[in-house]
Amino acid sequence: MDLIKKLNGIKNKFDKINQQLSDPQFMNDRDKMISLSRERSELSEIMQVYGEYSSVIKNIEGNKEIIGSGADEELASMAKSELSELEEKKSELEDQIKLLLLPKDPDDNKDVIMEIRAGTGGEEAALFANDLFRMYSRFCEKKSWKIELIDLNDTGIGGIKEVVFSISGNHVYGELKFESGVHRVQRVPFTEGSGRVHTSAASVAVLPEAEDVQIEINPNDLRIDIFRSGGAGGQNVNKVETAVRITHIPTGIVVQCQDERSQLKNRQKAMKVLRARLYDLKIKEQTDSLSAQRKTMVKSGDRSDKIRTYNFPQNRVTDHRIGLTLYNLANIMEGDIEGLIEQLKLADRTEKLQATEDF
Repeated sequence: MDLIKKLNGIKNKFDKINQQLSDPQFMNDRDKMISLSRERSELSEIMQVYGEYSSVIKNIEGNKEIIGSGADEELASMAKSELSELEEKKSELEDQIKLLLLPKDPDDNKDVIMEIRAGTGGEEAALFANDLFRMYSRFCEKKSWKIELIDLNDTGIGGIKEVVFSISGNHVYGELKFESGVHRVQRVPFTEGSGRVHTSAASVAVLPEAEDVQIEINPNDLRIDIFRSGGAGGQNVNKVETAVRITHIPTGIVVQCQDERSQLKNRQKAMKVLRARLYDLKIKEQTDSLSAQRKTMVKSGDRSDKIRTYNFPQNRVTDHRIGLTLYNLANIMEGDIEGLIEQLKLADRTEKLQATEDF
């Protein structure tokens, strides 16, 4: 059976990794140990399911032996009843294994650059953008991920026109990539005296961080402007030109950073954002032809699509891509989005599995 062959191959690889991790010759090779540990972590889940699957197959074979051995009628009846349950469990585990065997997105382990921008709705949209920033910040705290602010353009009264920040940690892009898109809010703004519900929006972009080897940037293609930072930040911030704006001339992409007091640090952060945006553009170009062939239900890059609605009067959140509605908006706005993310990941894996079976 092909599935068994694949699982045995993965088990051999898993066993080899375990041997290497305990081999003294690798102990002093930090990079090798990190690489092996990461591989082991990625294979651990499927090995756990494989162990359960092997046990079920063994029990099925045992029950079939009892049924065919001419054992007493009561024992055979019990074996038949249990066999039906085991066959059903075997089928469930096979579906789970097929999902786990799907090719992983190579970017899933990367850190990300996240951008949140207020959309339609004026000041209420800016307030909602701030709410989203807070929601993701709380989620990152729960995951023990590190957030680093890159650029912030606020309204001065609690709203955010635009915020750009990096998130580093374990499997960040894999967890957050489906958050890209237009997020819509329905609620009564604090400025609304009649109690009428308004609809506003904010856009979210999640970009995997790109390494230098993935994106080559010609210095001659860059225009770099230095200017004085605005907003909060102390006396130094308005007296010294430390803010950096970088324009990538071939694409017209503009990035800036004014969060740090050091011009060098601002430049480094801005370049990190530029690499991420150029990498995102490169990946989008590569996948456009595939997207044209099959319209995917769960997306991870199109920021023009309305993906989710947050309805405050009804304490409701609806993800339009998978038709999921939850009535725990208050908790979600506090960063409790793990369940929502898991449903999106499951829908994506299921869809990919269906696609492999169709071709």
